[in-house]
Amino acid sequence: MSTLDDTRTTRDPAYIGSLLRGTIDLHCHSGPSVMPRYLDHIEAMREASSAGLRAVLLKDHYYSATPVTALLNKHFADLGVLMLSGVPLNNTVGGINVHAVEHGIKLGARLVWMPTFSSANHINHHKQDAHFDQKFPQTTQKMLAPIPLSVLDGDGKLKEEVKAILDLIADADIVLSAGHLNITEIWPLFEEARKRGVKRLLVNHPTYVVDATLDDMRQLAKEGVYMEHSMCMWVPGSKFRFYDPEFLRDVIEAGTVDLTILGSDLGQKGNPTIVEGFRSVIETALDIGYSEADIRKMTSTNAARLMNIELPASR
Repeated sequence: MSTLDDTRTTRDPAYIGSLLRGTIDLHCHSGPSVMPRYLDHIEAMREASSAGLRAVLLKDHYYSATPVTALLNKHFADLGVLMLSGVPLNNTVGGINVHAVEHGIKLGARLVWMPTFSSANHINHHKQDAHFDQKFPQTTQKMLAPIPLSVLDGDGKLKEEVKAILDLIADADIVLSAGHLNITEIWPLFEEARKRGVKRLLVNHPTYVVDATLDDMRQLAKEGVYMEHSMCMWVPGSKFRFYDPEFLRDVIEAGTVDLTILGSDLGQKGNPTIVEGFRSVIETALDIGYSEADIRKMTSTNAARLMNIELPASR
């Protein structure tokens, strides 16, 4: 990857705003949270509404925000933003816990994340990288050390409790996210998921923690897997800006425009706002040669298809 630089074409803000309308954010980190956030869930909905976003998926590593989204959709329907959430299978819900998934689905969860910060892979990254604390948000207060989780047993085979969860995901026809598992864990997970009828597969930030290569992403695309890339890793001013615009093109081409989703992964205190993230990544995508049609796919229609969200016939 080349040196990061902030050179970009100056465009009419109204034009960027027009491309922003109807977008979907599948990676919003609002609060309450034990991690420092600049906005809460209601403020996230209002910010999204002000910019014309169609839907927002709330993600907290420690709890499912599904009950919150039910309240938001009922009492703030006038804002015109569909709020979604899922079940994160970390230590706080009992790890790889079929009961947590069943309960979440009954409440309306639209996605299940395999372990994220509690995954053995994430924990190993933390141990091996002396600067990992600067690359991943930390809690405002000291927490218990996580218990490492993997979907594989000591023999490298998928655990039985994971299979039970895959059956629930398939029956409900919701999304399976690989969370922060390593790519080597994702292959057997997704293979079994398909066998059990899971149709909606997602890898979040495949180049970060997950350790997927461009070749891995090409193979995932061949298998119909959606790949979501985090805007916070490209947006100027972000504490987690690791990549340059050319690398954005590389990952899009590897995963294909039709299976690429651009999510904000924003909400952290001290970072750009969610809407600023969308504006910036839209400008970057234009700068590296993507068309309006391509951008709408990557910021709206791909996410809508994955999450089974109805979009207006025309915008």
